[in-house]
Amino acid sequence: MKRIGMLTSGGDCQALNPAMRGVAKTLFNGKEPVEIYGFLDGYQGLIYGRFRLLTYGDFTGILTKGGTFLGSSRTPFKTIQIPGPDGVDKVAAMKQTYYKLQLDCLVILGGNGTHKTANLLRQEGLNVVTLPKTIDNDLWGTDMTFGFQSAVDVATDAIDRIHTTAASHGRVFIVEVMGHKVGWLTLNAGMAGGADIILIPEIPYDINKIAKKIRERHDSGGRFTILAVAEGAISKEDAALSKKEYKKKLEKRRVPSVSYEIAEALREKSGFDVRVTVPGHTQRGGAPCPYDRVFASRLGSEAGELILKGEYGFMVGYKNREIVKVPLEDVAGKLKAVDPDASIVKEAKLLGISFGD
Repeated sequence: MKRIGMLTSGGDCQALNPAMRGVAKTLFNGKEPVEIYGFLDGYQGLIYGRFRLLTYGDFTGILTKGGTFLGSSRTPFKTIQIPGPDGVDKVAAMKQTYYKLQLDCLVILGGNGTHKTANLLRQEGLNVVTLPKTIDNDLWGTDMTFGFQSAVDVATDAIDRIHTTAASHGRVFIVEVMGHKVGWLTLNAGMAGGADIILIPEIPYDINKIAKKIRERHDSGGRFTILAVAEGAISKEDAALSKKEYKKKLEKRRVPSVSYEIAEALREKSGFDVRVTVPGHTQRGGAPCPYDRVFASRLGSEAGELILKGEYGFMVGYKNREIVKVPLEDVAGKLKAVDPDASIVKEAKLLGISFGD
């Protein structure tokens, strides 16, 4: 009998349920009997022993459902080894729950912070297998994360819809796309949606060059301009500040986000009517797209096979169009950012897209 624990941690996304389904169906179809314990609300369930024994029926009918039926929560890695207000030693509590249930392995689905904690548990002697979940596509060791393509589809749809109203009124529109640290989502949705300007954290922008691009479009007969702006987009001036200085500046920001800051500056510099649209958490919600249903199912199936073989300490990733296993210690704490010199950036510039640099 194999006993497996499963949890989803961090922000939700559209393909968590299909990924868990892939793991479970592979395990249930194996030759050895299996029990799967689902921990509720991420690492919090593992810490406080909140779980339930899952049946085959729990994984039926969830392929098309977004979110996570186990629930999720954020348990920051930077405080994982610091007792909370209740005095609980989180790491010791997680280990206690693991051994109390006599688990053979923990299946953990999550992003960067989740993988740091997963690797810590591996170092503490627990058997762990992880799956790469994030709409940001910023996990090191995998070319793709599940949830990313679904989010690209939602963000692209938002940009598509803005096109018609921007064209009708001859306005400049900023669509703010999720992504605090990396610009994969904004870059892909911006290109797919036909944005004229794409601003991402990895390429600091010059507001004067953005204003110049808008004027050039107007002078050549363009009635409108679309900007796809990542949440973490940053100006060249701000990029030159230290982290401490930039943090202080953000604390004094009068507007909700960088998009509104950019809009305000562009109104002054270009004289055009500039509007901001923020799709927000809709990018993480709704049903997973067909690509993610297949992709998450494949990753889940491979994770299940690793468990059946007794191979632990890996993230199941995707490299060069093949599913691969990546040592957890190679993944934890690393971020996969957009290289400003990457071919996709070069190609976008050849299309006439400005990055404000």
